[in-house]
Amino acid sequence: MPAGSQWKPTAGETFQYQITGKTIDTSVSADIYDIDGFDQQASAVAALHKMGRHVICYIDVGTWENWRPDAKDFPKGVLGNHDGHWPGERWLDIRQLSVLEPIMTKRFEMCKQKGFDGVDPDNIDGYTNKTGFPLTAKDQLAYDQWFASEIHSLGMLVGQKNDPGQNDDLSSHFDFAVDEQCWIQHWCQKMNVYSNSNRLVVDVEYGVALQRFQTETCPEAATNHDTAILKKLNLGSWIVTCQSSH
Repeated sequence: MPAGSQWKPTAGETFQYQITGKTIDTSVSADIYDIDGFDQQASAVAALHKMGRHVICYIDVGTWENWRPDAKDFPKGVLGNHDGHWPGERWLDIRQLSVLEPIMTKRFEMCKQKGFDGVDPDNIDGYTNKTGFPLTAKDQLAYDQWFASEIHSLGMLVGQKNDPGQNDDLSSHFDFAVDEQCWIQHWCQKMNVYSNSNRLVVDVEYGVALQRFQTETCPEAATNHDTAILKKLNLGSWIVTCQSSH
């Protein structure tokens, strides 16, 4: 675990997830803000800290994004198939650790320098996707455990982003979990390994009707001791929680 990690995200803490938009809407009532590590500056992190919030650094560790300032640092040999969900993204060959480790470490160091409390590493389940590489669960574990250790060594916390199939091997290396659409896909209970030990689990749902979210998603989240939020896919400031909408 990281040195100096007095704060640990606990089950039930409130959460805002905004990774688009140049300005962070700080009026959302949330204990924790998850914001883009590249797009947001140290001043935004400091402003949230001043308001008593903790701040998580969103960083993509599993796909290449052509708009990032370090995109040129990735050799073509590690770029695989396009991620069909998002233009400009391609899966990474996470087996090539000697290539990816210095690039990712630089990203994590950026998060640290900007004052973030932890990291939200996206796309950590390439082995379950059509990446263009023969990635195995073992390859994924090696990569995920490496970056979790690297982030901890910098004194920050790290969250497990999705990938419930590897919970048994990952949960001892990660501090909290952020899941996308576990309720609509019926796998939220798989993350109870976190909530049962009083660690934060955030369920981010997209496209669920408001009434259904409030009458079905929220009660299940309460049973699991999860924090459920409803977001639009663009991940702007708009949010509905089990307490209110914004």
